[in-house]
Amino acid sequence: MALFGFEKDTLLDLTVNVIPLGILAFFIVAFAVVPAFGTDPVFSGLQFALMISMFFLLAVLTYYAGKAVEGAEQAEEEADA
Repeated sequence: MALFGFEKDTLLDLTVNVIPLGILAFFIVAFAVVPAFGTDPVFSGLQFALMISMFFLLAVLTYYAGKAVEGAEQAEEEADA
């Protein structure tokens, strides 16, 4: 079964980036529910902009890293055949 077009071995390789994505998602939700630093729109906006942009960039990086790993595995299989 392929999830997001990746094989099981590739998904195991990508768990290195999935764990920080989960941590970022947790803090985004936690700070949205309980504003620990007050509700100043400037500081809250900056805080969420930084967290969400890091989440998005890490997700994109993880996707392209998975594509690169899949491509390298296919090239290796073709070279062995």
